[in-house]
Amino acid sequence: MPKIIGLGAVVIGGAAVVTLAGTALAHSTSQPPALVATVQGTANTPQGTLPHAFLKLATWPDSMGTDAHGANFGAHPDWVTYTPSTTLQVPQHALVTVTITQYDGGERITNPYFATVHGTVGGVATEDGKTITSVNPDEVGHTFTLHMFPMATQDPLFVSVPLHADADDAPTDPNTGYPSSPHVISFSFITGGPGRYVFQCEFPCGDGYYAKFGGPMSTQSYMEGTVAVV
Repeated sequence: MPKIIGLGAVVIGGAAVVTLAGTALAHSTSQPPALVATVQGTANTPQGTLPHAFLKLATWPDSMGTDAHGANFGAHPDWVTYTPSTTLQVPQHALVTVTITQYDGGERITNPYFATVHGTVGGVATEDGKTITSVNPDEVGHTFTLHMFPMATQDPLFVSVPLHADADDAPTDPNTGYPSSPHVISFSFITGGPGRYVFQCEFPCGDGYYAKFGGPMSTQSYMEGTVAVV
């Protein structure tokens, strides 16, 4: 994956404004079935006691380790992908904990801003059970970056968590060829009122002339998706 000049984070009027790729889901396909977060009890948070909802996702170097895209691994079996769905639904005014199993490699991210954890409770994530606030910018595989343009009709929500790349020499499962001990990353954030947001990967590992954010990086059901807060 060639290295390019990355996207930027600038400060305007005292607030950080981050340039993100693919916000409009310009090359989106039809939405896959929704993955609805499972609420399991409540949790004590900085905003009081809230319902606690859980989501589990995975990132893959191609679509051939999953049936998420249908028969014969879908139209693009060689594309990197999130699974089992990129249409996510979470409850409003809740603590949401996301766990992502990371089966892909990577290299240096073009914008080190996205190698740092942003927007989570406490500004942290866990990786393989250890608390982290960032990943070495040379070792990023993907990111989970949740956002939307500022809108008066819904609460702001920005979360970005780097997913550590699996090493090139990591042991693999002889039956699948994927890492046998992938990184597992978990993080939590708090939702506000109802709204519709998008999430995407900010590590450019797609195709296209501009910035490698084409193909899977700008296609819903692969490395972009939606999050409905309901």
